[in-house]
Amino acid sequence: MTTKPAPNSAAASKNITKRIEELGDWRGETLARVRQLIHQADPGIQEEWKWEKPSSGGTPVWSHDGGVCTGESYKQVVKLTFFRGASLKDPRKLFNSSLEGNTRRAIDIREGEKLDEAAFKELIRSAVAANSAARPRRA
Repeated sequence: MTTKPAPNSAAASKNITKRIEELGDWRGETLARVRQLIHQADPGIQEEWKWEKPSSGGTPVWSHDGGVCTGESYKQVVKLTFFRGASLKDPRKLFNSSLEGNTRRAIDIREGEKLDEAAFKELIRSAVAANSAARPRRA
């Protein structure tokens, strides 16, 4: 199945790039690297910019047949929240935040921490597969 580009994907990509540049520190570098890994794991992934309000400015979201994950930045962490994280296998134990929820799971990356990139890409592919499996089939 091919994915059509979202009509606002170019604007979303610009907003994500702008956020990375505005951070200008390890958080921006981490978000840029994670973004690269997400696209390597799934070249058909779409970038979105959601939940923009005066208080937050918006959130990067990566989607393929539904939301895959968000990429938020805080003072101490870059947080990657997977929409269907609770239903995904995580053999390398990347999920280290929001573990009590019934649906979402998150990965908090702190300054100086190294992400298992191969396991992360597998998690992205698993999330995309879960989204595709959950989509209603057309007759």
